[in-house]
Amino acid sequence: MRTITILLLTLFLSITATAQDITGKWNGVLKVQGTQLRLVFNVTKSGEVLNSTMDSPDQGANGIPVTKTTFENSKIKFEVANARIEYDGELKGNEIIGTFKQGGQEFPMNLSRKAIEKEFVKRPQEPVKPFSYYSEDVTFQNLKANITLAGTLTLPKKEGVFPVVILISGSGPQNRDEELLGHKPFLVISDYLTKNGIAVLRYDDRGVGESKGDFKTATSADFGTDVESAITYLKTRKEINKKEIGLVGHSEGGLIAPLVASKSKDVSFIVLLAGTGIQGDKLLLLQQELIAKANGASETDIKKSIQTNAKLFEMVVQSHDNQKLKTDLKSKLNEIIENDSTTKIPNGMTKDQYISLQVDQIASPWMQYFMKYNPEPTLKKVKCPVLAVNGEKDLQVPPKENLTAIKNALEKGGNKNVTTIEFANMNHLFQQCATGSPNEYATIEQTFSPTALKEITNWIKEQIK
Repeated sequence: MRTITILLLTLFLSITATAQDITGKWNGVLKVQGTQLRLVFNVTKSGEVLNSTMDSPDQGANGIPVTKTTFENSKIKFEVANARIEYDGELKGNEIIGTFKQGGQEFPMNLSRKAIEKEFVKRPQEPVKPFSYYSEDVTFQNLKANITLAGTLTLPKKEGVFPVVILISGSGPQNRDEELLGHKPFLVISDYLTKNGIAVLRYDDRGVGESKGDFKTATSADFGTDVESAITYLKTRKEINKKEIGLVGHSEGGLIAPLVASKSKDVSFIVLLAGTGIQGDKLLLLQQELIAKANGASETDIKKSIQTNAKLFEMVVQSHDNQKLKTDLKSKLNEIIENDSTTKIPNGMTKDQYISLQVDQIASPWMQYFMKYNPEPTLKKVKCPVLAVNGEKDLQVPPKENLTAIKNALEKGGNKNVTTIEFANMNHLFQQCATGSPNEYATIEQTFSPTALKEITNWIKEQIK
């Protein structure tokens, strides 16, 4: 599901000069839930005015201008108004000791004149070049969206004809490795399948990495057309068996795979990795409740939060007018805040800003589509073989409710080749885990359980005999 993203928007910087020299390059590493993001502030001086730009090398963003900066009595503050980002620090010698803030969250981050390397995170399953198979970077066109998508096609050998799977990522902007929290699940899955004789196409989501397009305005249905274009591309490759093209979707990808398979005769099988079987608004409420419990929230607070969100989600589900929905959401949120003194508005944010942020998230095209979407009618139309798997401790797409719903819908539609597996002690990422809480994801060395990889691969091989 959706993951935390650090937003880096345009900024302009004007600094009051002091006797201390703040000019030069300042390097830092921001650490958020296991993800490390290098940031660089470049400060120059023109007369008495200091100007800065910011780089984010890991996001390929350089020369980003900054909005407001103050520097007085060794204290420095950078503000990125549109992204609601602040950095507060104190100059001590050749180092700035400070804190990065965004949306009410705070993360310690120090800046140094010396280049800082990201800390090595142990991920023992991550394959290292040279690979024992053929790997090729490719591009293909989505003619419906008029965009170019970029990815990697791996083949067991350079020559030959092979079955293939297309990997479909979960929600949020993902690169071709579905990289999150220091893990690269799709790289690990691709490596394992290719070594077992199955070609794999994985690609950057639209607007991510080397793929073109606008991610922010797209819905699951739009991402489905990206998958369709990937199928069209694979059918042009002489190395691909056109009768053995499968889809493997994780989380939201497990919602998208049936959308495509239900109307394409080119899909010979699908694998749903923590795919959804219940309507989006119901899933989000269940997810929020389970994660809140795992994080130690009180029953009273959980109940209050679920009741509030249920009202907001119902407004979305019933809405047919986007502008009216936004107006109604603003009014309802304002009423909730006015009547609930326990509501906490993040530091540095006004009530109106906080409400606008919430409305933008709830009423986004993706969220509206997701909340209103019920997978059952689509699953009833899927006639190809289906494997649906979940981790027993998945708190984001709980297995009991979703696996049952997926199996029931497929069987109601007459599909006789349906397999469901609930893997013991695994989370949403199919890691062996203790609690299943998303807070564990980054701390677990394992990226994807070998047990799950083996079961999935064996099932695929059964379908392509």
